[in-house]
Amino acid sequence: MTPTVALPLLGMQAGFRRFSVAEYHRLTELGILTENDNLELIEGYLVLKLARNPPHDGTLHQALEIIGLHLPAGWKMRIQSAITLPDSEPEPDLAVVRQDTQGYRTRHPAAADVGLVLEVADSTLAGDQADKGRIYARAGIPRYWILNLPDRQVEVYEGPSGPAATPVYGTRQDYRAGASVPFILDGRLIAALAAQELVG
Repeated sequence: MTPTVALPLLGMQAGFRRFSVAEYHRLTELGILTENDNLELIEGYLVLKLARNPPHDGTLHQALEIIGLHLPAGWKMRIQSAITLPDSEPEPDLAVVRQDTQGYRTRHPAAADVGLVLEVADSTLAGDQADKGRIYARAGIPRYWILNLPDRQVEVYEGPSGPAATPVYGTRQDYRAGASVPFILDGRLIAALAAQELVG
């Protein structure tokens, strides 16, 4: 069992240091942070990514196959790869992004490149709803899906507020077994996907 560790008193009094996206990139370039550290930058904080379990990975790959069948020309899917936002560099489970002539070999996709982000949530549900929802809404990403495994539903968030004082999505619609989830890119309906196939 891992022992409980108290946060440093001085850290609690003075606050913890936050990193800009540029500083985060520099730490990676210098080799201070590596892919083995299993971290992502969330609102300036280095956050440890949780281990994935079979239901998570199985659901993700099922979603990849289903969305891939309907992906229109000019778009690509990225799995657990970084997207660069103003104050964060999350690694969503799946992102549908515009094609890039360089194949994103010289940069990560930015918010303007992203048509949809998707997170598969079981133990991470509260954080995906609150933290990830807030940063995606602040960045103006038009659509955010959570494949909510505990409740067996697809949560679709639309209408991002952008950099408001309290960034939120304007609408949330939940889809369960028997319902069809609209897959929309650039305001155009691409397909209606069976919710049950996405979340079992």
